[in-house]
Amino acid sequence: MWTADNWKDYEVLATSSGEKLERWGDYTLIRPDPQVIWNLPKNHKAWKHPNGHYHRSNKGGGEWEFNNLPEEWTIHYRELSFRLKPFSFKHTGLFPEQAVNWDWFSEIIKSSINNKEYSDGRGDKPFKVLNLFGYTGAATLAAAQAGAAVTHVDASKGMVTWGKENATISGLADKPIRWLVDDCVKFVEREIRRGNTYQGIIMDPPSYGRGPKGEIWKLEESLYPFVELTTQLLADDAKFFLINSYTTGLQPAVLTYILNVTVNKKISGNVAADEIGLPVRENNLILPCGASGRWSAERAK
Repeated sequence: MWTADNWKDYEVLATSSGEKLERWGDYTLIRPDPQVIWNLPKNHKAWKHPNGHYHRSNKGGGEWEFNNLPEEWTIHYRELSFRLKPFSFKHTGLFPEQAVNWDWFSEIIKSSINNKEYSDGRGDKPFKVLNLFGYTGAATLAAAQAGAAVTHVDASKGMVTWGKENATISGLADKPIRWLVDDCVKFVEREIRRGNTYQGIIMDPPSYGRGPKGEIWKLEESLYPFVELTTQLLADDAKFFLINSYTTGLQPAVLTYILNVTVNKKISGNVAADEIGLPVRENNLILPCGASGRWSAERAK
């Protein structure tokens, strides 16, 4: 399992009875987690007095209960800063487990630039990264911080605005980032027609969604054809391709298979996939948080 264990401003304190107790900077939250199927004693004092508790309804959805929690606050990961606020369906605007992937592709970008294979984002030969379903921009900022020129695409104007705000507080507002509100499938199709290519591609597609014209996205049905389509945007000198999945039942082996018959078929490299997770302070175990599939141009040794 790939574990996001370099956080200082975030940690999972404990888990029990379908919920996780988390510390986000100076505040504690309790949020539901379908992976937590065990019932453990709730010994940590914050179980009784969290700053925020998302109560899931038996009828679907749920609502927040707050106790001295600000409307928004900021946490940091390495040089990056993220504005947080609790909003619909338990989310805060950040998936901290993804830090393990930010570190992975950031090292690839930095190594490629340091080896003079590419310039930084504004040079004659920039390392270009495409971030699809970019949400509030964490992966975009990690890539930009590493030196890439990034194209960030998300269908939600609110999420793109949030990403720009994260860039500003991270000191990256002047980095070469294109912030685009667009349907990811249609954008990829247009980029193919335009002949644009990228050295790195990141995608974090939803399990289910609807396009601007009512198009239905179901990950199990849509992921393979979309990866196959997006593979056409990989430059001949591409360095990485990352897929994230939170869909229960979509095993890492499925991502391995998809990447092998699409990306690795075009450019032979190294494919790996695994669960990603977060360490839990109370028992030093790892909470699973989905899966990621990675292709890199450097073959496994």
